[in-house]
Amino acid sequence: MKFDKPVLGGPCWTELGTSDLEGAKRFYTDLFGWRPETDPRPEAGGYTTAHVGDAAVAALSPLYQESQPVAWNVSFAVADADDAARRVTEAGGSVLLGPMDIFDVGRFAVALDPAGAAFQLWQARAFPGAGLFNAPGTLGWVELATRDTDRARDFYTTVFGWSVNASQWYTQWGLDGEDFGGMAAMGERFPPEVPPHWMPYFAVEDVDAAAEVAVRAGGAVVLAPTAVGDVRRIAVLRDPQGAAFGVYAGPED
Repeated sequence: MKFDKPVLGGPCWTELGTSDLEGAKRFYTDLFGWRPETDPRPEAGGYTTAHVGDAAVAALSPLYQESQPVAWNVSFAVADADDAARRVTEAGGSVLLGPMDIFDVGRFAVALDPAGAAFQLWQARAFPGAGLFNAPGTLGWVELATRDTDRARDFYTTVFGWSVNASQWYTQWGLDGEDFGGMAAMGERFPPEVPPHWMPYFAVEDVDAAAEVAVRAGGAVVLAPTAVGDVRRIAVLRDPQGAAFGVYAGPED
């Protein structure tokens, strides 16, 4: 992505809901070299922040509801979570949880777009979001997979004011033209039972090596390392508990 800190309207954080917190800690530490720190407070419910150096870059947490899928979630920064939640519903989406205060760190909500893709709203207080982007082991791109790209374009530009840079094959989301993510149409390669979803991409130094590490650590390769253009390489991986995420090396543009 073209910015290196949380920006209003843009992705500011990503967190994994997992059925095996300790297993997820081991897997992502092996893969990205993360240093996980679990909040010791009982009311935090095992919420674990992953660090690269001193920077908080992502989170891992147990599943809090039986219906919650094992999946990565993407949070977008907003100035006012209550106002953003109102815009979501007015634009045809829905709010599943919140808005609610999370200790003194911020105000939070979980929402669905009109097609059912989940995302999160984050109104920062003490915690603005990730402290590092675009470096190995950190968030560098977010991507929406959906079966209704036209409706998604209308929804997200209405809610967040994103700019759209679209070609015949791919749509890129941006803020004032500074792209941070994209949208892919869910075609035949997506089984019918796979719902629309947001997925984070993490930067790595070597995509092929990252895929090999993921497999050795108990994960799987969903999309084998693939060249995109002349300088970028990507892969989609799955952790041992089933959560999918992307990795990439090279420029984001």
